[in-house]
Amino acid sequence: MGNICRSPTAEGVFRRMVAQAGLQAHVRIDSAGTHGYHVGAPPDRRAQAAASRRGYDLSGLRGRQVEPRDFAEFDYILAMDDDNLSLLSQRCSAEHTHKLALFLSYSARFPDEVVPDPYYGGPQGFENVLDRVEDAGKGLLEEVRARLATRSGKDAQSLA
Repeated sequence: MGNICRSPTAEGVFRRMVAQAGLQAHVRIDSAGTHGYHVGAPPDRRAQAAASRRGYDLSGLRGRQVEPRDFAEFDYILAMDDDNLSLLSQRCSAEHTHKLALFLSYSARFPDEVVPDPYYGGPQGFENVLDRVEDAGKGLLEEVRARLATRSGKDAQSLA
């Protein structure tokens, strides 16, 4: 929504997963909010503290709002909840709607859930966000790996 809690947490978690998999040269990761509330602001201090306790550094991230070009430039546009997915769907042209999904659709433990907004709650809310995005990040990483393998296989076949 505002790009200071859930989505930058997911960005930081997934960046590290992609780096550990050695895929950072092949995967571009960014987060954005559906609203312009916190453009240019760092992630919420509580989100940063919770992430830091698990070894993720969110300090260099800054809030931004989803832009029309994002729908063309990214292969995956993942929302944290149904309201934000609906807003993205309204802004997305028909040719790119196949890219839209809930982030937790990649989760093994929480596939039918949303990532709850921790902003108005206590510290446990930020831990819950991390639990969910770590799990979904694993599933998304497997999907990205498979997609990259398919792309490189096609490239190799077309060169043969």
